[in-house]
Amino acid sequence: MEHKKQFLRRSNLLVGVYFICLIVFVGILYDAQIVNGADYLSQSSIQITTTEPVESSRGIITDRNGKVLVSNREIYTIAFDPGRVKDNPAITPGENGSVHSESVADALLRLLRLLRQQGLEWDDGLPVSASPPFAYTFSQVSGTRRAWFQSYLADRQWSSTDITAATKHPLMSPEAQKAFGLPTSSALSAGQLIELMRKDFGIPEGFTDQEARLVLGVLYEVELRQLEKNAATVPYFLAEDVSVELISLLNDGGFSGAVVGSRSVRQYHTDYAAHILGRVGAIDSREERDGLNADYNAAREAGEDTSACHFYQWDDQVGKSGVELAFESYLRGRDGVRAITTNQDGKITSELYSIQPQPGGTLALTIDIDFQAQVEAALARGVEQAKSEARDEEEIQRMERVGGAAVVLSVKDSEILASATYPTYSQRTYTGDLEELSRNPASPYTNRAVNSAYAPGSTFKPMTAVAALESGVITPTSRINATGTWYYPGDPNSLARCWLYRSSRRTHGRINVSEAITVSCNYFFAEMGYQLNMDRLNEFAAGFGLGEHTGIELGERTGRRHENTPGEDQAPWAGFGQASQEYTPLQLASYIATLVRGGQRLDAHLLKDITTYDGGAVIYEHQPQVLSEVAMSDATLAAVKKGMGDLVTRGTIAGDFADCIVTAGAKTGSAQVGEEHANGVFVSFAPFDEPEIAVVVVIEQGRSGSALASTAVEILNDYFSPGDTGFTAVPEGTLLP
Repeated sequence: MEHKKQFLRRSNLLVGVYFICLIVFVGILYDAQIVNGADYLSQSSIQITTTEPVESSRGIITDRNGKVLVSNREIYTIAFDPGRVKDNPAITPGENGSVHSESVADALLRLLRLLRQQGLEWDDGLPVSASPPFAYTFSQVSGTRRAWFQSYLADRQWSSTDITAATKHPLMSPEAQKAFGLPTSSALSAGQLIELMRKDFGIPEGFTDQEARLVLGVLYEVELRQLEKNAATVPYFLAEDVSVELISLLNDGGFSGAVVGSRSVRQYHTDYAAHILGRVGAIDSREERDGLNADYNAAREAGEDTSACHFYQWDDQVGKSGVELAFESYLRGRDGVRAITTNQDGKITSELYSIQPQPGGTLALTIDIDFQAQVEAALARGVEQAKSEARDEEEIQRMERVGGAAVVLSVKDSEILASATYPTYSQRTYTGDLEELSRNPASPYTNRAVNSAYAPGSTFKPMTAVAALESGVITPTSRINATGTWYYPGDPNSLARCWLYRSSRRTHGRINVSEAITVSCNYFFAEMGYQLNMDRLNEFAAGFGLGEHTGIELGERTGRRHENTPGEDQAPWAGFGQASQEYTPLQLASYIATLVRGGQRLDAHLLKDITTYDGGAVIYEHQPQVLSEVAMSDATLAAVKKGMGDLVTRGTIAGDFADCIVTAGAKTGSAQVGEEHANGVFVSFAPFDEPEIAVVVVIEQGRSGSALASTAVEILNDYFSPGDTGFTAVPEGTLLP
């Protein structure tokens, strides 16, 4: 009996344990399949995690008042990734890492046909003609692209020939000879290259030659990014700024391998200041890329931290001109890194930034965009007026090539308040206007304000006056009898005639330095140049920044001072602005600002300050730099200013300045270009007693400088207009109208 009870207790215990285990098992199943079923299913799927760079947003550019001139906008892009082609059991890496797959070729051809149907074109860079019979196009591509192609051939062991623009055909390597069954070395024709590439990339035999070339061009570009060091993640875009409708077609049509992405591109908010703002574009030479990466490479070689340096890759958009180029390091920002996880169907399951992208800094320029627009308009009217005065068909055709420039500089600190060139263009419509701009004989791409140099003509005379006064050649009250024709001592065949004598056989008589400036007497200043000599004249010219760098952050032409050859003395002619000297409009503006400032030359500049993208901190704020100083007494300055002031009030341009709303001083110039043509040059400052700005206007073949006075008056009136608040600094954080 006792034995039976013991048996029942054991049986009940086992049954209880069994039911407990059953309940636990059911609970685990419920939790795994019902509660967390979706999560476990996701985890059980194949997960692929890749990293990709995230391009930083380029910095914003504003004018001095905070008005946005250049910003960014997001556009959609289309690329092709062979690794993302679905249902592709034939994918196998080739010997060189390329993808051999008929599925890849089929998917790519289908995508390219769609893009063609949508009217989209692309440049693949393969230096082979697009249609059979195939031929190399080495002379039509850049040196960088030829170098890339050379690296590609060497990587495939098809040829080791150095590719130049004059290369007709690369020579086959022994490996290529073997592939074609050739016993001796021979040229690798473009057709043979296409045949090798078809085999290497697994192009189906059913593809026509033209279809194969179309697909191979894209696969070649994709492959190049695997060959270039540190550039494997740089995409090759088939199309940019595509429509949402096209993206819908891609998504709905199941275009395998197509990768829709986005990128930031520049957006221009003004049609003005095109030469100042500049453009961005892709790196197009090894020299350019090496220069951009100089800081990175130096830090790496020194074993220093390179995280603060951007490593530039081939498809990076970089500044190519203007402030975009000059301040590339500030505008660039720092790229981020994003980890992307996809499942076996290619669907993105998660995104995580391992490094957050940091936008570039915000650049505030010294220009006021509204005043810049007014200066550009005034200059355009001045140039067109000069062109309208052409007297015959020959002159009309010649005037089609002319242009002009105008610069307004702050006397206080040499800030560039406006810098205009005509003809000009709009950065907003640049791409659409490219063909028309390229045909314009007046070279609208040239920044005449800083990259074109002109003989100063009589605008050089105030500088000569300062040199003569400070060197003790004359005093403010000294008088010279200007007889109309100045002869070089001891050489009656070497002479200089005053404009008044040439035009009417009259002379200026006995005049002092102020009067000589007002009447622009060549005789007076030829004598000053002779007594000073060329070295002394150039010493003062250099002090005023003529023939020197102005300090502007953009690339500039430095012009040139005249240098005598052995046995020659051109100082008398240089003294009144002739000889072989030539200076840029910006240099002339800096010279006048230095003059009325009392002889201290400051660096001309476009950059006012740089702040972080969120405005939280000032990265850089410009402080004026003294570049040189010219010793100048108050008496000297007063005598020179009087001459320039009298020209405005009772000289040849008094009528033009009758409508000027501010007192001013000025000097005209007419610099000969050939025997019958002359550039017009005009320099001025205002107000007369306490100068704030220097204004320079140059019009090519504008005849006399006095013809430019009306343009200068327009600019002065625009700047000093009553109620003008264009130059009032706006506190940070203030809403702009």
